[in-house]
Amino acid sequence: MELKRYQLILFAQMTNDRAATRILVVDDDEVSREVLSLLLNRQGYIVETVDSGDAALLHLSGMQKALPDVILVDLQMPGTMGSDLAQQLRPMGETRTMLLAMSGSEPEETVRRAFNGFLLKPFTMEELATVIAGDSSGAAGEPVRQHVAALDEAVYNKLVESLRKEQLERLYALCLEDAKKRIGMMRQEASKGNDAQYRRQAHAIKGSCGMVGASELQRLATSMEEQGIGVTNHVVSLDEFILACERLQGILVARGVRD
Repeated sequence: MELKRYQLILFAQMTNDRAATRILVVDDDEVSREVLSLLLNRQGYIVETVDSGDAALLHLSGMQKALPDVILVDLQMPGTMGSDLAQQLRPMGETRTMLLAMSGSEPEETVRRAFNGFLLKPFTMEELATVIAGDSSGAAGEPVRQHVAALDEAVYNKLVESLRKEQLERLYALCLEDAKKRIGMMRQEASKGNDAQYRRQAHAIKGSCGMVGASELQRLATSMEEQGIGVTNHVVSLDEFILACERLQGILVARGVRD
């Protein structure tokens, strides 16, 4: 209880300074960038986004003294990533810029140590504020819960409270379109026997679906990432994923979020 009270005090203190807190989000997944940009702006942060580690390095090199206070980096991206990216970002941000890692999976300890903190997707704005305030205890969150509910009500309700209806509609439409596109790519990679790319696409789906509370899709993507194309019948898994997309879309239509 005392720890929770302390975290709430830190969070309350942070809300007064958010207007002056500048955050650069580095994530190759369009859905995750959209979610974070909307939620962070809603909370009063000043937000910029880039879609790769290399783009972040180029962006920061042209900023001179106007560097962000926080750089929030996804760990699973093409190009420069992980601890290598952190080592290149550190001199550019000097000591005042906080480097935070985020991912849908727990990273290796050597990667975690390269950053000031780590957040397991999906995370709340309260968890982010706590880490920025300097207390990263418990920031990694809990592992993905194994259940078959199509929509996480807690995450959905949080988004409903934070976003306008048109923003919510655009967010879920983007998520479903991106997931279906990546499933098509996974079919192609499976036909070529490219297990690494198959798992990479599944990881991206897991992260973006987790951010919007698409629980069943997140669970299926987690399973596909862990098993790859050699352990199970990937065709059945991909077909099951498309059916799960349709179930989620039906729920959203019933709630007036999708047409």
